[in-house]
Amino acid sequence: MADPMRIRAQVAGDKATVRVLMAHEMEAGQRRDASGNLIPAWFIQEVTATHNGKVVLTAEWGPAVSKNPFMQFSVKGAKAGDKIAVTWKDNRGATRTDEATVS
Repeated sequence: MADPMRIRAQVAGDKATVRVLMAHEMEAGQRRDASGNLIPAWFIQEVTATHNGKVVLTAEWGPAVSKNPFMQFSVKGAKAGDKIAVTWKDNRGATRTDEATVS
């Protein structure tokens, strides 16, 4: 299983700013190893974020996203104590979900 995501959610006014750092190798499938063989593609394809169980963000990514991607977004109406969960799924079928509490 992949390393946990680092999620920070801080409220300011009527919205929360959510910052997510995902641990993933994100291989594009275009590089070659020392033997000259192509390294197979391995990247996050889908990202979903929820606020107290309600989907607030969906994204479809491809091989052009960098290793250990960072994402930031805002959630309107969030308040301290609310739960933000982020889930990703890669092209090999692996998934990861982590959760943070808005502060």
